[in-house]
Amino acid sequence: MRISREDILQAMSHVRPLVPATPQYRWPMLCEALACETLVKHENHAPTGAFKIRGGLNYFGRLAGQAGPRQVVCATRGNHGQSVAMAGALHGFDVTVVVPHGNSSEKNAAMRALGASVVEYGDDFQAAREHASRLAQTHGWHQVPAFHEALIAGVATYALEFLSSASPLDIVYVPVGMGSGLCGMIAARDALGLHTEIVGVVSAHAPAYARAFASGIETEAPADTLLADGLACRRTDPAALAMIRRGASRFVMVTDDEIANAMRLLFATTHNVAEGAGAASLAAALQERPALRGRRAGIVITGGNVDTHTFAAVLGQNRPFAKAA
Repeated sequence: MRISREDILQAMSHVRPLVPATPQYRWPMLCEALACETLVKHENHAPTGAFKIRGGLNYFGRLAGQAGPRQVVCATRGNHGQSVAMAGALHGFDVTVVVPHGNSSEKNAAMRALGASVVEYGDDFQAAREHASRLAQTHGWHQVPAFHEALIAGVATYALEFLSSASPLDIVYVPVGMGSGLCGMIAARDALGLHTEIVGVVSAHAPAYARAFASGIETEAPADTLLADGLACRRTDPAALAMIRRGASRFVMVTDDEIANAMRLLFATTHNVAEGAGAASLAAALQERPALRGRRAGIVITGGNVDTHTFAAVLGQNRPFAKAA
């Protein structure tokens, strides 16, 4: 799968009417904490609080002109579902989202507020994903995948904004759930002809993509992070893996405790709220702090949709998130 600059610019025509360019700032205290020049891309400022809305707008912008069912279904831990709910409603689709039991109550409420029907099924994202496929087959609905060329081109618009105005970045860290955000960054970097090193970041408690990147083989692994639900991928996608292995340099794995520390640091140094997945890029940069000296680093706050009680526990430095790596 190849995403060209023209694909990204075409996606921008679907994205820009609803999503203005999100900010990217140099926060002095964060630069001090990392001991290097650091720029932050604030996708937590997008209309749904996460970068995923860009992919949904491009996907439904294309789908709206095609013949087919007007009912759609997807599986999500929340941010993809909010994207599908908002973009689907904008184009007149009825949206059902499937979430695992125990999913974020506030993300569920946000999806309902956007007009989606929320179905709870299974213990993790993969189980919800398989149930969404069954619903699509049973009812003849259109299933919106978690990884698709139109989604990548859409989310690549954030990366094009970042890399074209923050250049030159020596290195950028990107959190990885199913892989659209990382693939979007790779596509934008290549479209601009840059040499920025792109590093994928996964939860140490959901290491499927890191293991598959190392082996080159599609992988299934436990996905039991307590804090970074957006990274809780149990099974890799073959198309995503192929693109990531072509364009990313390596992976960093971060624990829930490291993510909690990054969430606190982001709030203290920038007064921005990041969900667990959204803070993973900073957690990885902190882990590699000695190697960053003298380099210009980019981190992406991919989302800020964290439940109130979870964020309160993180800020209170309660530590219920520790797990063995």
